Amino acid sequence: MEPTPKITQAMIDAYDEYTHLSLDRRRFMERLTALAGSAAGAAAIAPLLAANSASAQIVAEGDARLIAEEVSFAARKGQMKGYIARPKDAQGPLGGVIVIHENRGLNPHIRDVARRMALEGFVALAPDFLSPDGGTPADEDKAREMIGKLDRGATVENAVATAAYLSELDLVNGQVGAVGFCWGGGLVNQIAVADPNLKAAVAYYGAQPPAEAVPKIKAAVMLHYAGLDERINAGIDAYKKALDENGKTYELFVYEGVNHAFNNDTSTARYDKAAAELAWKRTVEFLKKNLS
Repeated sequence: MEPTPKITQAMIDAYDEYTHLSLDRRRFMERLTALAGSAAGAAAIAPLLAANSASAQIVAEGDARLIAEEVSFAARKGQMKGYIARPKDAQGPLGGVIVIHENRGLNPHIRDVARRMALEGFVALAPDFLSPDGGTPADEDKAREMIGKLDRGATVENAVATAAYLSELDLVNGQVGAVGFCWGGGLVNQIAVADPNLKAAVAYYGAQPPAEAVPKIKAAVMLHYAGLDERINAGIDAYKKALDENGKTYELFVYEGVNHAFNNDTSTARYDKAAAELAWKRTVEFLKKNLS
């Protein structure tokens, strides 16, 4: 059996381009084959670059410490669907946290992140932003294609409606924040601009809003970036400058030597345990400070 070639940064960069820019699997596999030296090597490496939903549970679905369920609520047009989790033994109302998925949609990994957030003492709601189009499909390429076609304005409105729904739940203290990853990180930045009632915004390697929109931000902001993520990091300086010039409350961290999606523990090649755990610790502390 041919040994699996070493995963290189060039391979990770090719996967990032495929999943965020080109969405052309044939060309991606051709490039990966050239980098790996063989079609067999490319076939072995591709699953390591992608996320493996089978390993998506750090907190089991039936964890006895939580109450979790599917929910549906009114949005800009029609209904939004999502997954909500909260501590079973909660004493009094808690801060609410919207957990926003990557460009793969609401998958098992993001549901697991919502459960992790609930165990930290929040009511965590993971909405499916593909709800208007029938919901997240099992095929990740199809999900990415569908997300690429979403109307950004309508999606932001649906996110603001999600925040309003969460804030009004009896179990929530009225204080709502949002944490998002990749595509979801970019959406968190957009919600911070659009929703003056949002109290905290945590964006993991998300696209930045236009500098001219930053004055509208009322929420405290936390930004996590991967040191090797040149595509997203190109927007850091302008965002930081606008935040500074407008006197916004924010914290910005760059985790050196790690890749885009370093928090996603279902992606063998890109996950970085040390960076993910540090970013999570900072995120939880930040949310507790701003949503109490």
